[in-house]
Amino acid sequence: MALWVALNGLLLIGAYLLGSIPPGYWAGKLLKGIDIREHGSGSTGATNVLRTVGKVPALVVLLIDIFKGATAIALIHWFYVFAQAQAFLPSAVETTLWLPWMVTLSGMAALLGHSKSVFLGFTGGKSVATSLGVLLAMNWIVGIGTLTVFALVLAMSRIVSLSSIAGAIAVSGFMLLTHQPLPYILFGLLGGLYVILRHRSNIQRLLSGDEPQLGQTVQTIDSSPRL
Repeated sequence: MALWVALNGLLLIGAYLLGSIPPGYWAGKLLKGIDIREHGSGSTGATNVLRTVGKVPALVVLLIDIFKGATAIALIHWFYVFAQAQAFLPSAVETTLWLPWMVTLSGMAALLGHSKSVFLGFTGGKSVATSLGVLLAMNWIVGIGTLTVFALVLAMSRIVSLSSIAGAIAVSGFMLLTHQPLPYILFGLLGGLYVILRHRSNIQRLLSGDEPQLGQTVQTIDSSPRL
């Protein structure tokens, strides 16, 4: 049993490391020779890549960030299927209980990795795209529903941060409406709250009317602490 717990711990570390992969930072370095954390909003996410590097790099970064989150969840499912097929599961382990909790913990680890990357001195992005990847892998209906809310708010406001916050709020509702297990509902609550907290400086700019719309530049790097 101790070995099983240790292996699950390694999976969570792997999810964190996956989330820590910083394509936005690499895009800035390779294409512009800049540290993207010193430009725009200071985030390594796709929105800041769009502002500082370009549309195509931003799209690539967005897809990679989504893929990171989805892969972190897929690895958990793969490992449990493999362990069951190889009679590797301890007799005391009930997969219907363990699996949703491990999926939830892996998702949170990926979000933490994206925003607090070990490769970037524990800085990073705001975990929006990575959380979408996690949601799509958890339950595609919840993921698509959240993406739809994001897209609708973006179409009306053209403000990415407001759209991200709206999506983060909507996640819990979609989890409840689709009758997801308790661990997934908790992910919706905690993951959504984490994304909102990562947008603290954006919320301040929204309240003051200074938040840029899609395509506009941020005049100064966020000076508030990155939670």
